Amino acid sequence: MDVFQKCFDFEDAEEARRSGFYPYFRSISSGQDPVVIMDGRELVMLGSNNYLGLTSHPEIKEAAIQAVREFGSGTAGSRFLNGTLDIHVQLEEELAHFLGRERALTFSTGFQVNLGTIACLLDRRDMVFLDAYDHACIIDGARLGFGRTVKFRHNDLEDLEHRLEVADTDKGKLIVVDGVFSMEGDLADLPKLVELKKRHGARLMVDDAHAVGVFGKNGRGTPEHFGVEEDVDLIMGTFSKSLAAVGGYIAGEAKVIDWIQHTARPLIFSASPPPASVASVRKALEIIQREPERRQRLWDNTAYMARELKGLGYDTGNADSPVIPLVVGEDMTAFMMTKRLAEEGAFVNPVVSPAVPPGRAMIRTSYMATHTREHLDRALAAFAKVGRELGVIG
Repeated sequence: MDVFQKCFDFEDAEEARRSGFYPYFRSISSGQDPVVIMDGRELVMLGSNNYLGLTSHPEIKEAAIQAVREFGSGTAGSRFLNGTLDIHVQLEEELAHFLGRERALTFSTGFQVNLGTIACLLDRRDMVFLDAYDHACIIDGARLGFGRTVKFRHNDLEDLEHRLEVADTDKGKLIVVDGVFSMEGDLADLPKLVELKKRHGARLMVDDAHAVGVFGKNGRGTPEHFGVEEDVDLIMGTFSKSLAAVGGYIAGEAKVIDWIQHTARPLIFSASPPPASVASVRKALEIIQREPERRQRLWDNTAYMARELKGLGYDTGNADSPVIPLVVGEDMTAFMMTKRLAEEGAFVNPVVSPAVPPGRAMIRTSYMATHTREHLDRALAAFAKVGRELGVIG
């Protein structure tokens, strides 16, 4: 058997390309702004995680440029050896202060944070409890660890409680959830999770990639939003959403972060985040704290779109964030709708099985503080026309 045979047999992507509905790896010829250029046409961008609209902020771009001038384009090594710059340390101190944690540690990507952190915390004496809708990097991190993985039904904390009750009492227990689930846009019930973790002697880690900068009075994410910051043991986040760059971090008690720093293989064996990204995040943190009105504009836009989309007749699930899914049914409907919406001037992302259950394909939409009402109304006109055309709405 040729190890490449599975590659030669794979036809799904080619069939989608032949049908004209292939929706992935689309080439954008502009920045991640409220309006982007694709195939020479302007589209309202409703498929980006640039929630606060900071990726094109002039101060952030200038900070990145200055970092390249001072430090060069790369780090030429891992944090473990030669790749730690003083700006990495400064960023980690600033992140820890912002989040109210003893220490923070940066990784080159958000995926690596969960991969490295979860894997290095789990040995054969441990169990990890995952929400069924947790992000792929959480699942892969659990797979790489030596502990036992237990999944519970999405946001079903009675199911989690049962699984904790029947777990071995002598096992270490780690619960890992998304603060905001990235496809559905709903939130984890952190107060109840805190109650369960205390009752069963577990630790709680929250992937807050889609919440930092967005939720909470000060933008510190879902633990601040729910008032349980002191009871969440580890906070993970990424730089590729509200923080306008690439990379990620884990924050928590100093001794725990020290362990991760010395045992997480994706950290030890990967080149450290480049200077431009580090400088961009530092400036983004400054702006988030300086301009809380950005967060308010984001929520104003989110409330407007949630109301108008429901008014058109769309099923938006249980979304309670700037991620608003539109449930459209079959996978092909999602592909067709993605293409037609682009033709009508709106960029969106399809979410199909196995990422969602069969028959519950979605169009994932997400919003920015920098969208204007004119941008949103243009998109709504496209949603109304295409949704009726495809029979998704009446």
